This record gives sequence, C-alpha cells and structure tokens, in this order.
Amino acid sequence: MRIVNGIQQAVEIIVKSLKSGGKIHFCGNGGSAADAQHLAAELSGRFYFDRPPLNAEALHCNTSYLTAVGNDYGYQYIFSRLLRGTAHKGDVLVGISTSGNSANIIEAYKVCHEVGIDIISLTGASGGKMKEFGGILLNIPSTDTPRIQESHIMVGHIICELVEKEIFG
Repeated sequence: MRIVNGIQQAVEIIVKSLKSGGKIHFCGNGGSAADAQHLAAELSGRFYFDRPPLNAEALHCNTSYLTAVGNDYGYQYIFSRLLRGTAHKGDVLVGISTSGNSANIIEAYKVCHEVGIDIISLTGASGGKMKEFGGILLNIPSTDTPRIQESHIMVGHIICELVEKEIFG
C-alpha cells in the first residue's frame, strides 16, 4: 500500500472513532514514546487552530503506573494492561516503533484484537512483527532509525492536520 493511501485510511478510522466518542491511544518506546506523546498532544491540545480538544493520550505518561506494572508484571505488559482497563471497542491504538518488534506494543495489539480496537502502526521498512497484527501499516522505507523517526513525526503531523480539517472544517 502506498503511504499516501495508508495516511488517508488512518485519518478515516481516527475521525470515525472520535466522532463516535472513541479515544485515540498512542504508544512507543524511547524516541518513539516522545513522538507518541507529541502526536497525542497535537490532537488533545491544538494543532493549526484553536478548537475543542480531541480525546487522545499517550499510554506511557504515568511513570508510577509504568514502573509498578513493569516491576510487578513485566515491561512487555505496560501498554496492554492499561489498554485493558481504559480502552473500548471503536478506539484506535497508534503503535510507533522503528523496528516494528517492540514486545510491549505487540502485547497491546493482542488486546486490540480482543476488545475491537483499530490498529495503526508506524514502523521502519520491514514492519517487523507488528505488521502481522493487521490494521494500517505505515512503514517508512528505511532502516536508519533517525530517518524513520523524522518521517514518523512528519506522517503524524499530516494525519493530525487532516483529522483536524475533517472534524472542524
């Protein structure tokens, strides 16, 4: 799938979720966690213009939760456990990973399939193991981590802009 087509599909499922009362969840590790938090803030705060907030949140923002669940259950369950407690059918999870092999995102994707949460994956060239879980795969045609991360934020900004325009005109 061409990335332009994937972006349009991502916008469509995000808009559908938000218009029906859903929430957009974001997750990633390291630099991808920073990108996840950045993009969630663009939707929940504002992007190009003042408008009502959209329901979006990065799953890693509560450090007490992260360290407790990481310690008690294992780091691979930090996102899946939170999704199980907060997500609902019709929500969307945006998983960001340059390799596409992040175990904690893969565990979250398993919950998505159980609950009925749509998946959008931002990865590097191969898509890694995340591509096996379906949904929309936006895989940047590179194996160079900094270039992938730069592309992820650009693609994320395009999605935010189009979501904002679709919902608010």
